[in-house]
Amino acid sequence: MQPFTNIEALIIDMDGVLWHGEQPLPGLSAFFQVLRERQIPFILATNNARLTPDQYVEKLAGMNVEVSQKEILTSGMATALYLADKHNPDSTRIFVIGENGIRQPLQECGFTLADLYHRQDSHNTAHARADIVVSGLDIQLTWDKLASAVYNIQAGARFVATNGDTTLPTEHGYAPGNGAVLAALQAATGATPIIIGKPEAIMYRQAMALLGVRPEHTVALGDRLDTDILGAVRAGIRSVMVLTGVSSEDELEKVDYQPTWIMPDIQAVTEALKQ
Repeated sequence: MQPFTNIEALIIDMDGVLWHGEQPLPGLSAFFQVLRERQIPFILATNNARLTPDQYVEKLAGMNVEVSQKEILTSGMATALYLADKHNPDSTRIFVIGENGIRQPLQECGFTLADLYHRQDSHNTAHARADIVVSGLDIQLTWDKLASAVYNIQAGARFVATNGDTTLPTEHGYAPGNGAVLAALQAATGATPIIIGKPEAIMYRQAMALLGVRPEHTVALGDRLDTDILGAVRAGIRSVMVLTGVSSEDELEKVDYQPTWIMPDIQAVTEALKQ
């Protein structure tokens, strides 16, 4: 194991690292207290595109942790930034499966959001046509949303996903993630989405740009081998895998990449930062 040194910034996952659903994990407040005391800047970078930065600030405040909006980067925000760099928002219509966490960033970038196709109004689809379909976590998912996404993709719309996580850790167990929705859309269309969130390096690079740090001085903290850790490897940064979320130590034997450090939880990370 490398020594836990030369760390100028952290990129921290949230689900499975800081909490399970609405339940904070032990040592949450102490972890952030040490980050503030040691003046270690961080970005909370999550693949979960459901919530807005404001909602994450509020959620953490309810767990006695104070963060600012500028310390949060969701895959919804990352997707909006990516698409705004590739397309002219003024002339691009996007159909969204997702909640405010993806809809708000797209609208703030200037994109127009397309309407649903309605089964009973198949001849009036002008407002439903989209240039891009974006899929993010949506707990209000309906058949009409799935069908509208499929119609647009079949008509040639570009298919983009905020993330590909098949599951989401909650206090009740593992719920379906956005990847489960992508599987349905892929089965219906044969199209493969461009994925913006982890394990692609896009969001990590955006986070480092926001932090103003170089890869060699940055560490990613996450719980999933196939997203957080693989994304760190692809972005050329070191990583800590905690064992409070999706991935276990046994899974390390099944992959050809590894985290830099393995720790049981954020309490152990806190102690390491104190050394």
